[in-house]
Amino acid sequence: MIAIVYHEDYNKYDLGTIHPLVGDKPKKTMELLKKKKIIDETDILIPETAKETDLLKVHDKNYVDHVKKLSETGGWLASDTPAPKGIYEYASLAVGGTLLAGEKLFEGFNCTANLLAGFHHASKSSSSGFCFFNDIAIVIEYIREKHKLQRFLIVDLDVHHANGTQEIYYTDPTVLNISFHQDGRTLYPGTGNIEKTGKDNGEGYTINLPLPPGTGSKSYLNAFDEIIPPLTKQFRPEIIIYQCGVDTHHSDPLADLNLTHQTYFYLAQKMKELSSKTCDKLLVLFGGGYNSSASVYSYYNIMCGLLGKKDYLKEEEIEDINAAEIEQLVDKLKKNLSSWWSF
Repeated sequence: MIAIVYHEDYNKYDLGTIHPLVGDKPKKTMELLKKKKIIDETDILIPETAKETDLLKVHDKNYVDHVKKLSETGGWLASDTPAPKGIYEYASLAVGGTLLAGEKLFEGFNCTANLLAGFHHASKSSSSGFCFFNDIAIVIEYIREKHKLQRFLIVDLDVHHANGTQEIYYTDPTVLNISFHQDGRTLYPGTGNIEKTGKDNGEGYTINLPLPPGTGSKSYLNAFDEIIPPLTKQFRPEIIIYQCGVDTHHSDPLADLNLTHQTYFYLAQKMKELSSKTCDKLLVLFGGGYNSSASVYSYYNIMCGLLGKKDYLKEEEIEDINAAEIEQLVDKLKKNLSSWWSF
């Protein structure tokens, strides 16, 4: 059983008409899912706003209070992240959606998707990158406390490195945090070096694959197959959190990877298979994407992959100019991880 979490107020998570994050994607995504009859095969769930106590499972009280104050007056959380009035409520609603989606995995669903989620740049006491609260970490701590799970797998495929999530879990061996992203030397937030593999008890549980600009679908999918299934099998997760940002698409204005619409179908299909073979609990968080129409088509393909539908959207592939370089990167990552994992 698959469920989609959506609220009309998701579309109010809008940072301005001249800002890359305009709040129309959740609505447009739902419109396409309705048109394509995807919602006929899913349950639609309506979330409630997360409580402050939920936010405080991860974030410092001073930081939460700061976002509250900005939400009352308007202002700026960071140089790239305006804080419009009301943003505390809308950001908390997004977190509430992720919490609802996470909880439903213990109530008969084996896959749930939140259409406004994956805010991986938020750390405990600061944030930027259009994020306010790290719903990924918050749902992990909620599930850890309520359902006593001990092994959480994050597969973050957004084009930007998951720096906030990494900071939160860098020393934690209960969270295997895998981030595929464009090389931080060429893109915000400038982090996610391949050498960063965790610290203290968390050594080996942070995995970064920084991909060069121009990376195409073939190399990306090959890298996925080389890295993620072996790690998943060995880690034996009790839940998988899949941040499926689609700003890796070739038309995205903020980044430089060359994935195509059909790539997202294949990735979602692979993630669903990995979940079915391990924990049968897949939490899908619709992350970044700043070409609105391309993002909506890619999100649709993700739902097709999760549902096993073959009428996904296709476009012409773009030649991968970095194949040899990416193979070398994958080999280097395997070598770096060989103290903890087998490939």
